Amino acid sequence: MQDAQERKGGDTRERVLDAAESAVLEKGFAATSIEELIAAVGITKSGFFYHFKDKGELAKALLVRYIARESTLFDEIFGRADELNEDPLHGFLVGLKMLSELLADLPRGHPGCLIASYCYQDRLFDREVQALNTAAVLAWRKRFRARLDLIATRYQPRIAIDLDDVADMLSVIADGGIILSKVVKDKNALSRQVMLYRDFVRAIFLSA
Repeated sequence: MQDAQERKGGDTRERVLDAAESAVLEKGFAATSIEELIAAVGITKSGFFYHFKDKGELAKALLVRYIARESTLFDEIFGRADELNEDPLHGFLVGLKMLSELLADLPRGHPGCLIASYCYQDRLFDREVQALNTAAVLAWRKRFRARLDLIATRYQPRIAIDLDDVADMLSVIADGGIILSKVVKDKNALSRQVMLYRDFVRAIFLSA
């Protein structure tokens, strides 16, 4: 009985987070109200506060979940690419192709970026949430810089370039591509941008 109640509670919490994520990505955190979330999920206000003591705690829970999901996504895609290729450059290129294919149909391929959304409204959040946001971006830099360093041990870069900047470039393209796809209403824009990044990485390390 207790296990069933815990599962039900967990399901309710996830449904609140799902509704909140959709709302925040659509219109921002400030414009997302607790009232609309409890209406969307079909719970009482006390039910909401059972899971989240306030809107700030909701913000943190949303971000923690998003970061974990993105980390798992990258682990799965690039882990699979590594299984298919022993060469670090070719493995990275295959992973980028797989990522591009995943992102080829927005918003189904990827609903949007909470990191960017939180950044736009940074003053709404406490220092802990701000620090989490910063840590997530730096973790992505570290993840992709490690791959680029491994590639550089086998392939000398053909131009003088800061590999931190190249690592950051994928985050820049992901967020910019999401914005581009929404503004011009082209669901494949992000996918094409990732493929351009793939071509750029290849050009850095391989001669024509």
